[in-house]
Parts: sequence; structure tokens; C-alpha cells
Amino acid sequence: MCNMTFEETCGGISSERMETVSKAIEEILSSALPQGCVTAGVYESAKSLNADPDNVVLCLLATDEEHAGDVALQIHFTLIQAFCCENDINIVRVSNMRRLAEILGESQPGGEPEDLHCVLVTNPPSTSWKDPALGKVNTFCQDCRCLDQWLPVINLPDR
Repeated sequence: MCNMTFEETCGGISSERMETVSKAIEEILSSALPQGCVTAGVYESAKSLNADPDNVVLCLLATDEEHAGDVALQIHFTLIQAFCCENDINIVRVSNMRRLAEILGESQPGGEPEDLHCVLVTNPPSTSWKDPALGKVNTFCQDCRCLDQWLPVINLPDR
């Protein structure tokens, strides 16, 4: 069942809602990181998805202009997307990798940058996660699927 207003179904997703979801993604990452519930990197994420897909609550696929034409990366994205769809894992495409690196604390001046093209958020080992921000993102993803937007794109605004 879709919980969309008339304006949302006719005109897509509002910019206010996109901003709310962007903030919710930041909240999710900020609270999941100290719990050790974030997996970053295409290969590490693929291993985690293969090992325990039921534990993954959100998949973020990020790209920047530098890697937009990388065919190998796009193939990895396609495979990860297919696996996530098959296992009912919500996926969001994120723009602004620099901001994503800031949120995850991965921006090291002069150091080798982390692979943040794929970021998974998993449940903490002890309990099932009931974060209100995660609920917002899950509802957003469900509403986007009702509009045949299977891979919504969210911009993480600079701070």
C-alpha cells in the first residue's frame, strides 16, 4: 500500500521530503557507525550481503563525477542492486561522496580515500534496530517504488 499524497503521486517526491530523507540518512549513519553497523566498500559489502543478507537494513550506492563512467563499478552496482531487490533490502543512490566521507569520518587529508561507493547499514548484533530515521527512509523507499522509482537518488547537502 502506498502512502502518497495527490501532489506526490502526480509530481514525484517533494524537495522537502528529499531533504528530510537526506537528514534521516545522516542520522542513520551517525548512529550506526559507533555500533559497528556500517560496512563500506563494494567488495566488503558484497561479502557482507552474501554472508548475512537478513541483517542488512539499508544499502547506499554512491558515485561522483570522477567514477560516473566506470563500467566495472556500474556492473558491481547492478549486481548489488539485484541482490538487494531479491532480498528486500532498501537501496538509495547517494550523490555527494565528499559529504558521505565526512559523515563516516573517512576524509583523511593526504591519505588513500576509502571506497565509499557502496555502504551497508546492518542491525546491531544484540537487538533489532528500531531507529525512527530508518523508518523514514524505509517509508520513502517504499513510496518511491510505488512511483516506479526503484533506485531513488538523494543528495547529501554540504554542511
